[in-house]
Parts: sequence; structure tokens; C-alpha cells
Amino acid sequence: MLYLDYAATTPPYPEVVEAVREVMVRFYGNPSSIHRIGMEAERLVIQSRETIAGILRVKPAELIFTSCGTESNNLAVKGAALAARNRGNHMITTPIEHASVSESVRQLESLGFRITVVPVDESGAVRLDKLEEALDAETVLVSVMHVNNEMGRIQPIADVARLLKAYPAALLHVDGVQSVGKLPFSPAELGIDLLSASAHKFRGPKGAGFLYCREGVRLEPLLAGGGQEGGSRSGTENVPLIVGMAKALRMATDRLDDAIERKRLFRAVLAEGIASIPELRLTGPTDGEGMAPHIVHLTFPGMKSEVVVHALERHGYFISTKSACSSGEEKPSGTLLAMGFDKPRAVSGLRISYPEDYTEDDARRFVTALRDVVAELRPMIRKSKQAGGSPR
Repeated sequence: MLYLDYAATTPPYPEVVEAVREVMVRFYGNPSSIHRIGMEAERLVIQSRETIAGILRVKPAELIFTSCGTESNNLAVKGAALAARNRGNHMITTPIEHASVSESVRQLESLGFRITVVPVDESGAVRLDKLEEALDAETVLVSVMHVNNEMGRIQPIADVARLLKAYPAALLHVDGVQSVGKLPFSPAELGIDLLSASAHKFRGPKGAGFLYCREGVRLEPLLAGGGQEGGSRSGTENVPLIVGMAKALRMATDRLDDAIERKRLFRAVLAEGIASIPELRLTGPTDGEGMAPHIVHLTFPGMKSEVVVHALERHGYFISTKSACSSGEEKPSGTLLAMGFDKPRAVSGLRISYPEDYTEDDARRFVTALRDVVAELRPMIRKSKQAGGSPR
């Protein structure tokens, strides 16, 4: 068995599991309590905040602990927009954002905010020329993800930040869920004002995340309550998961350079193997230029992606798809459509994502299984073409 869905979630490091367990047992106090047991819990939260801040090269006070990436994105997008509504009501985003961003933007549009969705090119990169055209004096927020969660394109965040320098009222929010702990960068050095992250994407526990909020940026809180997290996010801090998140990020970044190189080697074997199967099309360049090292995306035109996912599962390989099928109706990927893919490709996307400890031999074995699955499904494609439909 080989789990190849690390972009969806990752197994926590054993050391993280043990750290979470120990904190749950020994340090169960409420960090807002003023007695010793509460102060012990608070100390762990402070230490975790300092650890993450040190890794990202930001100030500890600029970190807001949340429950997940979705909450971080909601707090960033809605909190920043609502706090700035007296200065302007224009927001800019892209058509390839995670639903927690795109749906937050949609909700703000219903409240009267003006929304511009700038296009991406055929590689999935945001069109900087169109972004520059869209910026105006009323723009208060631009939200562009760092690494696309579906096909792995790295966005030119530093270039986006440079464009925003001419518009000091416009904040830059970046969904970093697929890049924190996987790529070396500092949000402050890239010019990011708000950065979202989620622990379970870098082998931490589910239920923990954080939002980097640059000093001086004001957010409208989404949760009313006791005023924890500097008043930005009320609710008792989840001390065990916060500790686990900090430990996981430390472990991931301690081995980051080696991990990236190993993932690139794995990616190269996958890309070469996929290119050798005529029915498949690799998304992005074979050499991985501009693509994240931990995600490979491909399409299988003429075959619905979930059919391939389940066929590979029978061979012991677990990958994912971002296309969906509801009530027998094909639903193409919005990301792939935005990149200019036609419907047969947009309904056939497959995502492979992996850790650094998988070997090139693992990649070769997966390619062999993928080649076998394509051979198994080839007759279905021929029958479907004759019938004028799509295999289910």
C-alpha cells in the first residue's frame, strides 16, 4: 500500500502524537486561568507561538491560533475586508482559490463588496497584467494562494506584493496551506500581510491552524467571546494541538532542504512515467519548473477521474481527484477550466501528493500500477467513444 494523498492530509509524526498525548494528560489547564495549572498551559502556548514565529521569521504577536486552514482563510478574508469597509469595498481574487476563500468572497459580495476575479494563464499562474489592471483606490484586499492545492502551481507572490506597493490600502492575503512546512519562505520577506496555515498538512494534528497577521493590520473578529488571541479569535486555546502543530512545523522545517530534493526526484520519476503513457497528460512542465515539488497532477481525457482513483485503490495506491460527480452529472474542475482545459480533461484530473521518505523505486512501482490501470480501462474508453458518452 502507498498513500499518495498528502495534499489532502498527512499522518502526524509519531513524536507529535506523543507530544499531544503528554500535554492532554499533564497540562490540561485553561491557559486563561491565573493559577499555576493554567499558567503552565499558557507557557506552552507562548513557547509554541515563539517556535512558529522563529521558523517563519516573524514576531510572535503576529500569529493568531485557529482551528484549521479554513478558519484562517475566513478570518483573513472576512476580517480584513470588514475592518477596512470604511476605506474601500473592492476585493481581488483568482478563480483557482480554495472554497474557504472563494465562498468567503462570495459572502462578502452579498454584503455589497465589489469583487474582481482575475484570470490565470494556461499554467495556472495568476495573470499579473490583469491583476495590475484590476487594482484601484478602493481595493482593500487581494487574496492569492501560494501553492494551488489541486495541480501544484506556485504563484508569483513576490510579484503580486510588488504590484500592491502602489496601493497602500490594499492588503495581500495568501493561502499558504500547501506551502507552509513544504517550501522555504518568510511571509514578511515576501510582502505578505496575512498568511493562512493548517497543521495537518505538514504532519501535525487536525484541528489546529494559524494566521499570520502583520503588525498593524486590523481584523474584524468573527467570533465574539473572551478576547483570546489578542482579541482576534475568541475561544479557549487548544493547548495540546497547538503544541503538536509547533512541533510538527519544527520537524518539517529542520529537514526541509533534504525533503524538497527527495520530492523533486520522486516527481521527476512520476513525470517521466506519466509522459510515457499515451492516454495521460501531465499538467505543467515535465521538469517541474514553477510547480511545487510535492504535487503531481495529470489528466486522463475520456475517463472520469474517480474511476481511476478506485482502480488504483484496488492495486493498493491511494490518490485523489478534485473533480466530483453528483447525481450522475459530470462536474468539471473549476481550476482546470480556468486554465483553459476542455471538459474531457477538466473532469479527468488526478492528483498525486507524497512525503519525502518515499523512494524513486516507490515512484516506479506506482507508474507500473498506473500503466496497468490504464490498460485495464482502455476498453472502456473505446466503448464510451462508440456510444458517444463518458465512462462511469
